[in-house]
Amino acid sequence: MTTLHTEIASPLGPLLVTGRPSATAPGGTVLTSLSVPGQKNAPAPDGIRDHAAFAEAERQLTAYFAGEARGFDLEFAVEGTEFRRRVWDALDAVPYGATTTYGELAARIGASRAAVRAVGGAVGANPLLVLRPCHRVIGADGSLTGYAGGLDRKRVLLALEGAGTPATA
Repeated sequence: MTTLHTEIASPLGPLLVTGRPSATAPGGTVLTSLSVPGQKNAPAPDGIRDHAAFAEAERQLTAYFAGEARGFDLEFAVEGTEFRRRVWDALDAVPYGATTTYGELAARIGASRAAVRAVGGAVGANPLLVLRPCHRVIGADGSLTGYAGGLDRKRVLLALEGAGTPATA
């Protein structure tokens, strides 16, 4: 299976985007990850560098960062356990400009209050920063909590979306 990658300029720094060819995906490339410099567990560039393959993703990300788009119409293909996929689906349902807590995410997927830490692990394992809005998850007390891309980037994304900047943890 051919793996593709490129970097896309953004206010967060260069975004490393990886994917593979797909006949069904907008722009012809299904995305497998989006990461930022210094991100925990970020994949290394692998396969063929092909900027043109990510033209549609770049167009949509540029519109998002310009405040002209509130979501993405891109196809994702990521690996994860059933639990992680349920958490990621719940993340996808958090509206632009809104925030949620780990406890609220646990409740949305029908997990017990005791599963909040596992929900946090699934959020932290999200391979699609920005595209799958893990930056919209905050602490139960309204504080900013961990973000694989760093809390400064989380603040930038929340401010862009008009979600305000909660107190720091």
